[in-house]
Amino acid sequence: MATKPPQDDVESEDAPATPSLDVGRLGDLLGFHLRMAHVAIYRDFAETMEELALTQKQLAVMELLAVNAGASQIDLANTLGTDRATMMALVNRLAGRDLIERRPSAADRRRQELHLTMAGHAMLARARKLIDAHEQRFIDLFSQDEMDALLAALKRIYKRD
Repeated sequence: MATKPPQDDVESEDAPATPSLDVGRLGDLLGFHLRMAHVAIYRDFAETMEELALTQKQLAVMELLAVNAGASQIDLANTLGTDRATMMALVNRLAGRDLIERRPSAADRRRQELHLTMAGHAMLARARKLIDAHEQRFIDLFSQDEMDALLAALKRIYKRD
């Protein structure tokens, strides 16, 4: 039996999938709808990943390390927009499960490089199959043109700097 994922991306996801109250002015706010969509996706992700006991942030770290072997905790924190303390806790949890390992940098012994372990690669392969099904449940709600437009619009929001 899998354990519940640790709460390193702690944020209560107790909001109802469909509001039971008249949302009034909230119904016109972009942020409200983004939040409600986030809750729906978060819940489905948590249910999907329950057997592997992985959180969204843990999986993101593993995905980043799969294509950026040797990245540092600071590199990961900057990419994911999280603070260093949170990243250290994420890395410690993943290392404690033997999914990633720290290695001293050959170029700078003060720097720790992070790498997926063999177990980490195996776990990521299992997770990717589950994630594909999770993603497809939401992608199926849209046509290809709608999906392309949605992704472009969301990127415009978070890449506006």
